[in-house]
Amino acid sequence: MAGILSGLRIVEGSAFVAAPLGGMTLAQLGADVIRFDPIGGGIDHRRWPVTESGESLYWAGLNKGKRSIAIDLRSPEGRELATALITADGPGSGLFLTNFPGTGWLDYARLKARRADLIMLNVVGAHDGSSAVDYTVNCAVGFPAITGTEGAAKPVNNVMPGWDVAAGLTACVGLLAAERHRQATGQGQLIRLPLFDVGLAVVGALGMIGEAEINGTARRACGNDIYGAFGRDFPTADGRRVMVAAISERQWSALVATTGLAAKFALVEQLYEVDLRKEGDRFLARDGIAAVLGPWIARRTLEEVRQAFTAGDVLWGPYQDIGQLLAEDPRASTDNPLIGIVDQPRIGSYRVPRATLDFAAVERLPALAAPALGQHTDEILAGILRLPDHAIGDLRQRKVVA
Repeated sequence: MAGILSGLRIVEGSAFVAAPLGGMTLAQLGADVIRFDPIGGGIDHRRWPVTESGESLYWAGLNKGKRSIAIDLRSPEGRELATALITADGPGSGLFLTNFPGTGWLDYARLKARRADLIMLNVVGAHDGSSAVDYTVNCAVGFPAITGTEGAAKPVNNVMPGWDVAAGLTACVGLLAAERHRQATGQGQLIRLPLFDVGLAVVGALGMIGEAEINGTARRACGNDIYGAFGRDFPTADGRRVMVAAISERQWSALVATTGLAAKFALVEQLYEVDLRKEGDRFLARDGIAAVLGPWIARRTLEEVRQAFTAGDVLWGPYQDIGQLLAEDPRASTDNPLIGIVDQPRIGSYRVPRATLDFAAVERLPALAAPALGQHTDEILAGILRLPDHAIGDLRQRKVVA
């Protein structure tokens, strides 16, 4: 089965989240993504979470569908092999994705001398050359200051590496856009993607820069409420918790009709002098809405809430840890076409997501396992670099490759 990006080859030199996620996304769409690592693995090869035997579920999760080659990148000969791989000929090749510093042997001008139409996307920290990772970007762009409850003694970080994820997906767009440009013009290019700029761009796109600069007010924390609309978490009778939202007027009408609380919500309108059909007014009166809705939910179990809200087309969701997600939510089961079962060597069989994009014209690829470190070394050296068996054996014996 061929994916929609079949025929495209990307070489990846990476660590942690952004670049590996970008490469994996392309691999799940059918691109041949070859990740090179030092012998023994890079700094993320054993990153948590790990199995009892020490196998990294993190590394397996971010490298599904790729091929792996292990090279002694400290040696000139090993770097020459990686350079040859990056700049190998072929119409669908010559694309390089990395978050390593683009200096020395990875300098774009140096690589371009080997292949004039090379496309290289380099994920960097910030535009000025300073370092940044997801956690330092997050604290700097202001999100921890508006996470948690107002007046909290310290900021609250987001445990989901959102800026890394956004950067990884942006890297996919960048590589595909540059490849399209190369098809039209024959030109390769260097693309720099600063992680901090990804965070800054999202802050601007959500109106938060304008809010601070035009309105003169920085966003304040509002707990689990949805800013500018109604949304809040509530406990159920059986000790679970749900999130209920009403952003559009239709969603608000569904909530009112399902709960039968129209008369009480009318009193909230009178008390707060608002029109609850309006999104912003629901935010202003959120405490009053919660005071009415909270007891209704608290008298019902999670299952009773589920049945009522599902039947009434209310916008809601249950709070659940990842174990509960897997055990209780059919959206995380193989009933969802996204989910497949993979038999990951040295780890076992478990659920993994496939490509999130579902193209009508091309069948989604099956669930793909991550490679063992260096699993495809001989295959890549022979198939792409066209080295004979005796040369590969010599490289292995001298520990230039593994």
